[in-house]
Amino acid sequence: MSVEPPAEVTEATSSSRLNLFEAFGVELEYMIVARESLDVLPVTDRLIEAESGQIQSEIDLGKISWSNELALHVVELKTTAPEADLTSLAGEFQQHIVQINRRLAAIDSGGQLMPSAMHPWMDPWREMQLWPHEYSSVYEAYNRIFDCRGHGWANLQSVHLNLPFNGDEQFGQLHAAIRLLLPILPALAASSPLKDGHLTGILDNRLDVYQGNSAIVPSLAGRVIPEPVFTEADYRRLIFQRMYDDIAPLDPDGVLQHEFLNSRGAIARFDRGSIEIRVIDIQECPAADLAVLQATVAVLQALCSEQWSTLASQKSMEVEPLYGILSACIRDADEATISDRAFLALFGFHGGHCTASELWRHLINQTAPTLNSSSARALEVILTRGPLARRLISGVQQKAGQRDSIHRTYAELCQALQNAEMYLP
Repeated sequence: MSVEPPAEVTEATSSSRLNLFEAFGVELEYMIVARESLDVLPVTDRLIEAESGQIQSEIDLGKISWSNELALHVVELKTTAPEADLTSLAGEFQQHIVQINRRLAAIDSGGQLMPSAMHPWMDPWREMQLWPHEYSSVYEAYNRIFDCRGHGWANLQSVHLNLPFNGDEQFGQLHAAIRLLLPILPALAASSPLKDGHLTGILDNRLDVYQGNSAIVPSLAGRVIPEPVFTEADYRRLIFQRMYDDIAPLDPDGVLQHEFLNSRGAIARFDRGSIEIRVIDIQECPAADLAVLQATVAVLQALCSEQWSTLASQKSMEVEPLYGILSACIRDADEATISDRAFLALFGFHGGHCTASELWRHLINQTAPTLNSSSARALEVILTRGPLARRLISGVQQKAGQRDSIHRTYAELCQALQNAEMYLP
């Protein structure tokens, strides 16, 4: 669960704000695990101390910064400032992964980073440890209200893509486009097919548990798909104010009365002039993450330019049909069937129905995302072999009968991250 306390917020003035697609913020979350057992290892504070000489919530290391998350076994790597060029970022992130693994190997207990969006056998009720240092009051407030020991808080790693806007007109364009694309992103990015030590039949368990993690205050996440609101005033009135009113009896000190309280699959950050997409599972290596992000950006640019449909028609889609498609993609990812003709027509797909994979093939062919060679190969693997979740299922099933088939599969996955390789069982 990504929570950014208010002290980290930097207000952006209208004169300093970026326009649509001028630059991007990228955040990658990884779990830290023991090198041999692969059990979660709550040592993010010791990792940061080993690198910087002191325990702090964030360290600036040039283009990439490291920071803590809610859970003590999760570390986030993120662009220090918005970056105009996504193509070089995979290499930048990869260098830091190697550096972190070197630091973790030297810590007494010995650790490494593990990719994918959920630990396959973590018991969050027993193993969850909150970040206990700077800004811990925010995490403690969440824990007091929601009990953060469950999977939806303690065991999930994602990629966040931050996209800028400048003013209401750009916000409306971007928010309309993002709402349409959110439901099919798990078809590319699902990477969490296991939970509690077994395959569940759901390819994106992270999103499945995420949508229920604040169930006692339903307005925080809504239906994951944001409501059709396209101005700042309407967003504050219909989304933020309702959240603040609903959380107030549980948060009398107002610790959580900030924009980060919003838990939808995409959240508006008017304090920064950006929308943050949160429904993308972390992949096996940064080249794959950046491939998914560049495909995402290319389709959003096409939607904002009205390549296939008008802005008015994009704004007309209500939450429930979009949530139905999202639910299918959470369960079946690339093999989800989409039969909503109105939805498909918004992307210039005029058949009566298709799989999510077929729709993505259409979108990639239509938009030709800008990719470097490693990300181009990664995207082709995803499109031809399925998302990481499907390949993890194959890896576990190929080792069926071996007592530690899941452990062996995820050991291979850790090696893929270290070596900047796609996972191909």
